[in-house]
Amino acid sequence: MFTQFRWQSGCAAFMALGITAGAIAPLVTAAPSFAQTSFSDVSSNYWAGQFIQELAQRGVIAGFPDGSFRPEEPVTRAQFAAMLNKAFQKSSERQAVNFVDVSRNYWAYSAIQQAYTTGFLSGYPGNRFEPGQNIPREQVLVSLANGLDYTASGNIDSILQFYSDGNSISSYARTPIAAATQKQIVVNYPSLRFLQPQQTATRAQVAAFIYQALVSTGQVAAINSPYIVAVNQQNPQNPPVAVTIPQGTVIPVKYDKAEKILVTKDETAPLTLTVSQNVVTDAGTVVIPANSQVVGQLKPAKGGSQFVAERLLLTNGQEYQINAASEVITKTETVKKGISTSAILKNTVLGAGAAAAVSAVTGDRAIATEEVLGGAGIGALIGLFFGRNSVDLIAIDPDTDLQMTIGQNFQVSLR
Repeated sequence: MFTQFRWQSGCAAFMALGITAGAIAPLVTAAPSFAQTSFSDVSSNYWAGQFIQELAQRGVIAGFPDGSFRPEEPVTRAQFAAMLNKAFQKSSERQAVNFVDVSRNYWAYSAIQQAYTTGFLSGYPGNRFEPGQNIPREQVLVSLANGLDYTASGNIDSILQFYSDGNSISSYARTPIAAATQKQIVVNYPSLRFLQPQQTATRAQVAAFIYQALVSTGQVAAINSPYIVAVNQQNPQNPPVAVTIPQGTVIPVKYDKAEKILVTKDETAPLTLTVSQNVVTDAGTVVIPANSQVVGQLKPAKGGSQFVAERLLLTNGQEYQINAASEVITKTETVKKGISTSAILKNTVLGAGAAAAVSAVTGDRAIATEEVLGGAGIGALIGLFFGRNSVDLIAIDPDTDLQMTIGQNFQVSLR
């Protein structure tokens, strides 16, 4: 028998990383007695908590004066340069460049020069560095692979096929990211197979990447995390065991990007949800781990909207086609002419149709694309709602309305 689900817990604005590495020398500075080793916003079960804590215990990472670490804040290219130079000490391999947008009195001037001359970072055409630009995840991985002189062995495309979104890796980044993958520098949360190469790197993600780079050079002990990509780790002594998840099993999910979703009753919108609790057998075997992802769509159904799942992405990188759906949601919210869009959009994302309806009824033409599911354009849809004084939208509470039930038995492989 199956238990449907069971809960299981499982510039001071940048990190001060102070691990030194000869070229690269295995020296780790000891934590001073007054070093902060825990942070108010990094819980014990936070996915990157151990990476952050290990660096803090060694005195190589610091938070903010209020005791926080702010793990989800973005990292700029200048901040990342400063982190690199605290983490690694390496001899110069090329001449310095005077970037036109980095003056000599800029706070990170020396760090940027050192990151450039040691081969960790490069600039942009026009002799620009763009120090204030938020750094994408792929740039962080390219920097670490290049700076540590790592090269990939084997076919690059075959290595990168591990990632479901590998085609979105920039051409310049493919070879270094393949090398970083083989060196187990890549840490993907919440799903191993989603690299999200174009996404801005957060402080927590950069901490995990840098820690893994230090692991790869033998300077710190490895951390046992389910989010470290290890493409070649298959143990022939432990063949996979097939477990059938029966029809009717409930998958509890959450959606961290918003507290509410608005769609029209006629639209289809892409949506990815996160499994909020482990799904286990009666014997306690976890078959769908918490933080796995369910990819699907919100679709019209019986006068409302229903989430229909398409793919299940487990945290270990396995991917399955899945037949599962939520109940039909028919609750509505009325948007009237004259209402403030800020009140509508607070903690809310919209389908493209709903965004067009809100824009047409309220007259606000400045709804940001990040507030629209899938980043869809809404201009072509606005005409459908011209002249209306109000519109009824399906109002979805992701944490309660989108729990889904599996429609037919399917198997997963356990190791």
